[in-house]
Amino acid sequence: MRARELAEQLPTVGPEDEAWDAARLIAGHRLPGIAVVDRDGRPVAVLPATQVLRWVVPAYIQDDPALARVLDETDADRMCAGLTGKRVRDLLPGKGHRVELAAVDGDATVVECAAEMARLRSPLLVVVDSGGHVHGLLTASHLLEKLLPEKGPGEGQPASAK
Repeated sequence: MRARELAEQLPTVGPEDEAWDAARLIAGHRLPGIAVVDRDGRPVAVLPATQVLRWVVPAYIQDDPALARVLDETDADRMCAGLTGKRVRDLLPGKGHRVELAAVDGDATVVECAAEMARLRSPLLVVVDSGGHVHGLLTASHLLEKLLPEKGPGEGQPASAK
């Protein structure tokens, strides 16, 4: 099976799109992240959902998670409002912290896809066509679904799944 066959048509965003809209797409589709594409449809970055959370949750709470216990839903709403007026490009790591784009061409095998995702620790892989445009996206959970057999050797389902 090749990457082009596994790729799903999931939403993408542009660097100038509203950060709030990107966060809503991630949440609404329960995505581990979202691909950021330029005006020509070529991928430029993967914005992981965890990077969006880094913008939503104040640094002092990230540094001391015990402080989160004293916050309620109203505080959470206020934190999310911090995305208002921000662009997707604002949420991407700075140039000194950028990570390599998690992308493969459509001919990549399942194992090549898994290796690239593992190497880059990316929950989302961009599958590109021969012109370098986004063909589709592949999530880690979808890839694991294809890689793992129905049952492990001599095993049934895990107790927590019964």
